Amino acid sequence: MKFGLFGGARTSVGEQPSDSQQHHEFIDYVVEAEELGFESVFLVEHHFTGFGQVSASLNLLSFLAAKTKRMRLGTAVMVLPWHNPALLAEQAATVDVLSGGRLDLGVGRGYRYNEFHGFCMDMDEAEERYQECLAFIRKAWTTEGRFSHTGKYWKYDNVVVEPEPLQRPHPPLWIGANSAASIEKTARDGMNLLIAQHGTPQAVGEKIAVYRAAVEKTGRTFDPFSAAVTRALHVCYTPEERDRQHALRIRFMQNVQHLSLPPSGPVVGNHFQGHGDEADMRAKTETDALIGTPEEIISRLKVYEAAGIRHMLLMDVGGSREALRIFGREVLPLFKEPSA
Repeated sequence: MKFGLFGGARTSVGEQPSDSQQHHEFIDYVVEAEELGFESVFLVEHHFTGFGQVSASLNLLSFLAAKTKRMRLGTAVMVLPWHNPALLAEQAATVDVLSGGRLDLGVGRGYRYNEFHGFCMDMDEAEERYQECLAFIRKAWTTEGRFSHTGKYWKYDNVVVEPEPLQRPHPPLWIGANSAASIEKTARDGMNLLIAQHGTPQAVGEKIAVYRAAVEKTGRTFDPFSAAVTRALHVCYTPEERDRQHALRIRFMQNVQHLSLPPSGPVVGNHFQGHGDEADMRAKTETDALIGTPEEIISRLKVYEAAGIRHMLLMDVGGSREALRIFGREVLPLFKEPSA
């Protein structure tokens, strides 16, 4: 198996340390993760949260490109409807160049009502904006010389996007997908798969099987590391600490649910399904999150491995360096690829 990090630095909220301290602590966290054998870091993009999630993902990845040597630097995801396609293509290509070809560009259409509301953007436009932006980025990265684009939301006349990405024809593109139909489309479009943070190992394994079959149907060879599963992580040794971590995870899920759904409830264009009530959230953390002793986490990871999962992105909301070290020294070596 391969392991990466998921999430990102947090800005200061309430009594937390300063934004500068939080960001630099995260940089040190990622650098140490690379030394411990983690393969990648995938940063989210969120705005207007009030609880400090990463907003300027590519800026942070540019800094990480200079501080790391081999880790893949990913986004999970850049929300395309909010971005100027030409500027985003340039910024992402710059990260790829500066990192020596280590960028993985995860993209999506967004799901939080609070963010679209903050940008004064109708969520009903999200899919169209996403598709147009993605098509432009692909064209910009694969067209030799100048080109023009006339779409519903963006128009460019006789432009050339610089710099070219180092990876050719372009950095790997990742997208989150959940239903069988969307997973099959991901494969047909030649994109890598990001799987949601919830679901039993068996359910996740079934999604990867759908993706593998769809990839092979196109005539391509399936790469088991082209499908990544995100899971919350925290190493703890007492029932009290386990309960505290479950409570923190539930509070995080409640915050996400609050930001994702408008006061009136689900609307057209919002594909966030919700986490249910607190009991449902507790059940999900018990089933899906990697919270427990190293031995308990190893046991759970073996179940994921048996279900066909080979690539996992781990999110420790607290950013515990000690938990990172325990995982890196006691857990990760047991699952490392023989060729690594």
